[in-house]
Amino acid sequence: MTDIEQVATLATFGTVWAVLSVGHNLADHVFGQTDGQAGNKAAPSAEAVADGASPRRGWGACLGHVAQYHLVMAVFVALVWAVLPLELSWTGLVAGLAISAVTHAFFDRRWPVRWLLEHIGSKGFAELKTAGMNGMYLTDQALHQTALLGSALVITLV
Repeated sequence: MTDIEQVATLATFGTVWAVLSVGHNLADHVFGQTDGQAGNKAAPSAEAVADGASPRRGWGACLGHVAQYHLVMAVFVALVWAVLPLELSWTGLVAGLAISAVTHAFFDRRWPVRWLLEHIGSKGFAELKTAGMNGMYLTDQALHQTALLGSALVITLV
């Protein structure tokens, strides 16, 4: 790879990462989910399952959010790709957004986030909901951003 190709790859990665980050905030908080999806995507609670609720409850809301979210993300990437000379492929774009979709749905079920915090010694942070802080939400957002970093690499390099 020549020096100019390396610079182009780095610029493309930086652009894709920035677009995914901005798109994530807009899709996760404004255009990418309804109140119903937000309130039901993690259902049911462990207590509800113990009381007989189907563990599959909530998947419809979760997948509806993930589809809506990724439509917003795809539009953002497509708009930037249309106006900037980015060296992207449709295969890379689909693969990167697929990684984002799978990880987003997994994290938004919430139990994986809680499980992670409890198993790294941060159970108190998982329970934090005071002074404008919410440990589960902050961890969820950090995990989404980490997954989007991987998505940006795939979109850039495939």
